Amino acid sequence: MATTLDHTWFMSRRHLRALVRQPAYIGITIVQPVVWLFLFGSLFKRIVEIPGFGAGNYIEFLTPGVIVMSALFSNGWSGMTIIEDIDAGVMDRFLVTPASRGSIMNGLLVQQAVIDVIQALIMVGIAIAMGARFAGGIVGVIVTIVAGILLGLSFSSFSNALAPLLRTRESVIGIVQFVTLPATFLSGAVMQPSLAPGWIQTIARYNPVNWAVLAGREALGSNPDWSFIGIRLLALLILAVACTTLSTLTFRAYQRAV
Repeated sequence: MATTLDHTWFMSRRHLRALVRQPAYIGITIVQPVVWLFLFGSLFKRIVEIPGFGAGNYIEFLTPGVIVMSALFSNGWSGMTIIEDIDAGVMDRFLVTPASRGSIMNGLLVQQAVIDVIQALIMVGIAIAMGARFAGGIVGVIVTIVAGILLGLSFSSFSNALAPLLRTRESVIGIVQFVTLPATFLSGAVMQPSLAPGWIQTIARYNPVNWAVLAGREALGSNPDWSFIGIRLLALLILAVACTTLSTLTFRAYQRAV
C-alpha cells in the first residue's frame, strides 16, 4: 500500500507540473461554466417565481449545478492525456518500470481533483459577485466541492478506462459526450426536478449527476439535512471507487495487448 501511494504521488507530481506549465488550461475549461452561470442566470432568473420552484434566487439555485457540470465536463477529457501518452510512447516506458499500474491512472485523478477545486472556487466567487448568498457558508461550499470531485473522479476514471481500449480521441470524445450531455440535462442542475416530467424525475433519481447537484444544493441551503447529503455522497464515493477500479482493469488489458 505504501509503495502504491508513493508511486501515485510521483505520478501526481508529474501531472501537476504539467498543469503549472500550462495554466491557460484552467482558464479554457472555466470559460464554459462562466457562460452557463451568466447566461442561464440571466435568462432564467425569473423562473423562481413558478409556484413550487422552492428557491428565491436562481443564481443560488444554479451555482451547485454549474460546479457539478464543470467537474463533469472537464473530467470527461481526462482520457485524452492517456491517449497522448500512448501515442508518444511514454506509456510503454512506464510499463517497463516497477510503477504501480493503479498509480499511473490515479496520478491523473489527483490533477483533475485540483482543477475541480480551482474551478469551483472561481464559480462561487462569481456567484457571490452576482448577488448570491449561501446560507450553508464555508461548510456548504466544501461539501459542494467534494460532491463535484467525487462525480468528477467517476467520469475521469470512465474516460481513462475508455482511452486504452479505444486509443482514438474521436471515439473517446464521442462516447463521453454521449453520456455527459444527457446525464446533465436529466438532472436538477438547471431546473427543479420536481417540475420536470415524470419520466425525467425517474431517471434523475438514479442519475449520479443529480446526486451531486442535490447534495451540494442542500448543503448550501439553510438547515441542511445531513442524512440526505451523506447518502448521496456515499453513493458517489462507491461509484468513484468502482470506476477507478474499472480504469485500472482496462489499463491492465492494454498492458497485456502491447
